[in-house]
Amino acid sequence: MKIIEKIKEKSRNLENGDIPTIVFLGDSVTQGCFEIYLEEEKKFQTVFDGEHAYHRYVAKIFGMLYPNTPINIINAGISGDNMAHCYERLEKDVLRFSPDLIVVSLGLNDATGGEQGLLTYTENLRKIYAKAQEFGSELIFLTENMSNTYVKHDMKDEFKKTAQLTMKMQNEGMLKKFFDAAKEVSLEFSVPVCDVYSKWCLLAEHGVDTTALLANH
Repeated sequence: MKIIEKIKEKSRNLENGDIPTIVFLGDSVTQGCFEIYLEEEKKFQTVFDGEHAYHRYVAKIFGMLYPNTPINIINAGISGDNMAHCYERLEKDVLRFSPDLIVVSLGLNDATGGEQGLLTYTENLRKIYAKAQEFGSELIFLTENMSNTYVKHDMKDEFKKTAQLTMKMQNEGMLKKFFDAAKEVSLEFSVPVCDVYSKWCLLAEHGVDTTALLANH
């Protein structure tokens, strides 16, 4: 990819060219949501850990490979976000940083709305791709992790409704349908896909309790 060549060139001559910039566009998985809990007033609160969000691991890898090369790594993930809203905020949260590479990772929230939201999801992904490519940015689509496959019997009632919805979304194949659609759109635009979701499904096929992995994540 061009971003790699730009980083290599920058490492050879720090005075040459702009600082390479990578922006991660997504939802709570991108932002770094690791836990939710219920306050006494029955309000949900989210625990974010930006230092352990995946964009930080990308930064560490580049830091090891090119330790003396400045690289801008920007986290544009927002908890609860979907594809339509990400398109709306593409200019102010992503393109204004003149990114060389944009990593798009969305689907978990979109899929909770069921199949009727699939067209909106793919249409807005196309618009994101078209606008980013017109701007001159490279793109990668990153599928997300599996959702839960069961609901613990001792889960608090306030959490059960959401957990049952995401379990149904996973077990009935709706989440897969959204990511498969995203992969088709990515193929149309020649955008490479990093298919994390398929890796999670492979773990599940081999008997790994992925719901427990999500809980420990």
